[in-house]
Amino acid sequence: MIIKQSRDLQDNSTIWTKLNWTWAHTFILLQFGLQILLLFPEIGVLRIPIRIASFALSLFLLVRLRQKGFQYPATNAAIVVLGIMLLQLCLHPYINSMTAGVAQCAMYLAILSPLFWARSLKITQIGFQTLMFLMWGIHTLSASFGVLQIYFPGKFQPSLSTTIQNSAFGGDNLLITLANGEQVYRPMGLTDMPGGAATAGFYALVFGVAIALKYKNPILRIVGLGSAAIGLFCIYLTQVRSVLVFAAISMVFFAVVLMRTGQIARLTAMVSGVTALFAATFWWAIAIGGNSTLQRFSSLFTASPDEVYHQNRGIFLQSTIETLLPQYPLGAGLGRWGIINSYFGDNTDLISQPIWVEIQWTGWLLDGGVPLVFAYVAALYFACQTGWKIATNRKLGDFALWGGLIFAYDIGAVAITFNYPLFMSQSGMEFWLLNTVLFVAAQNSKLENNKLLTTVRV
Repeated sequence: MIIKQSRDLQDNSTIWTKLNWTWAHTFILLQFGLQILLLFPEIGVLRIPIRIASFALSLFLLVRLRQKGFQYPATNAAIVVLGIMLLQLCLHPYINSMTAGVAQCAMYLAILSPLFWARSLKITQIGFQTLMFLMWGIHTLSASFGVLQIYFPGKFQPSLSTTIQNSAFGGDNLLITLANGEQVYRPMGLTDMPGGAATAGFYALVFGVAIALKYKNPILRIVGLGSAAIGLFCIYLTQVRSVLVFAAISMVFFAVVLMRTGQIARLTAMVSGVTALFAATFWWAIAIGGNSTLQRFSSLFTASPDEVYHQNRGIFLQSTIETLLPQYPLGAGLGRWGIINSYFGDNTDLISQPIWVEIQWTGWLLDGGVPLVFAYVAALYFACQTGWKIATNRKLGDFALWGGLIFAYDIGAVAITFNYPLFMSQSGMEFWLLNTVLFVAAQNSKLENNKLLTTVRV
């Protein structure tokens, strides 16, 4: 009996070794688990501690893991960002409160910390692919629940976030009217927020397309395209136009990578397949979502792209440049916007009152002024540059396709900063994790190849 148990443990250990399971995989799985906890009404009242735990987990790994290994190219820029935040905390006279200021700094550190702790991971190409499949599976599952919530109203819907329930409209403003006249919440997926399935839909789309392109297995290709269709359907039905634009930009730059690397067969398959997918899924969404869905996305084409943007989010960028920049060139003081102000702010001081933020650029300006804007832009530049180099490195073989996917994802994420404060959310943390793990896996792959060459020569 003891021998049999020992063999079982060895077999399980071998499985995890073959999958190259790392802390990055555990981190993603725990993030998903924390999100699932919010779906239970009994636990939903602990929303704030659970949301904090998502970021605290990243800080735990920063302390837990050795910060040795390959230094990601954006690391120095990230250190400058954190240095600016520390100066803001110590020197700025209009911090909303010390608690809010410390929380803001901690959140920046948590979001950027994968740059430091993920570098120590012994992740290989197989490990990175396992991570991609894990994220693909999680988000496809969430997007699938989004579809079920539309087809079977009320049966697969989790309880609403307490934040939504306690808001002025109580969630009524997040209802959509389907083609059959029934009113339902925008697809939530496995979240407690109406419209939350849009993010899952994005990942299901881009990962599904990449998997369908990368693997020749017909079953994998069918499943990949199926998840992409489900993801797009969710994006359309949530009516979150920014995520649709995010997805379109990512697909365009993925195609650019394929063109640059001369993968004409894959490029042709992708362009024709994705174009058909966008069109077919749109009509599927219209058939179910009705005129409200059609009108929502038709508004993207009522004028030129710059006019459409200005009418929606452009006004916030204009206000940031013309009004807030002259007022706060060196920052407005920490803790004056977003969830940090909601959770930890003290708004009794009239000088450090909350400031409304809709886009990331406003948040950067308020938190650290022009220096923080330049430092974070530099970090994003190095992220995009690194993704491009990996995507176009022929020595990496087929693994470079993952680099193309992450590069395309990076460009889309940069575009989203003009619409939403992405880098003050879990999505920002995932951004730095995916980029760092891709880089480390590529570097480990190069080391293995060099060792093989040395062995052959000897």
